[in-house]
Amino acid sequence: MNLSDTSFQQRLAQLSQQRLSPLKDSKVYQLPMWPESARGIPNPVLRSALFAAVQGKKRAVFQRELLACQKGLQIRFTGIQLDQSDLDVWEQALHLARHHPLGTRCEFSVYSFLKALGRKTGKSEHEWLKNAFARLMSCGVELTNQNERKTYGGSLLEFMRDDDSGRYVVILNPKILTFYEGGWTAIDWQDRQLLRGKPLALWLHGYLATHAKPYPIKIETIRLFSGSCNKEVRFFKRNLIVALNELKKIQFIMAYDFEDDNVIINKPPTASQQRYLYNQ
Repeated sequence: MNLSDTSFQQRLAQLSQQRLSPLKDSKVYQLPMWPESARGIPNPVLRSALFAAVQGKKRAVFQRELLACQKGLQIRFTGIQLDQSDLDVWEQALHLARHHPLGTRCEFSVYSFLKALGRKTGKSEHEWLKNAFARLMSCGVELTNQNERKTYGGSLLEFMRDDDSGRYVVILNPKILTFYEGGWTAIDWQDRQLLRGKPLALWLHGYLATHAKPYPIKIETIRLFSGSCNKEVRFFKRNLIVALNELKKIQFIMAYDFEDDNVIINKPPTASQQRYLYNQ
């Protein structure tokens, strides 16, 4: 949309006020403050098929589709299937928004956002980013805590864009913190950059990062949780081996082996995970 600077700012102010008005208390809702070199992602997101390990051209369209996820949670999804590149965009939006109270505006330029993603800044990349934001805005996610029988329903972000200035404003609903109630993990951003274009390796990187010491994992569980469109386990295993070798290459994991239908992964814990294991 083409708006004058004045009308654009006025509309932003109105939208921010609309988002904040339902909050009757004075509490400030804010994301955790993870370091600049990381991206803080909720564990339920990383342990599910919400951002699938698929290529963009193979996206499905879902209507309240029940997605594979960790025990105790239920995720239903409506919209165009999200992939790992969409997760990059959502991660970066969360990263910028962590400096602002949730429900208020977070403003940035398209150029700086694309540079942070390690992407080029030409017209095709601008269009790619528009499509990614549209998918994140238009999707419907229902996250249910099955123990408490409570459900969060909503999109993953809202945005406004000034095409003349090339600036975005993103607004995140404070209820997005529901995702973080299941714990969150600081994902190494440089690792994700090194794995770009390798969907299964990216998904595995996020999933394994949520575990201080991974238990043996069934190959079928990885296939389901990653949202893979490969229905044959034996063919999926070939792709899994390639992805695991990519993780070895960047030294995220040390080794892996297969035992029956399980994969056993040796992953060095982070410093915080080492402290967690020590106190167990």
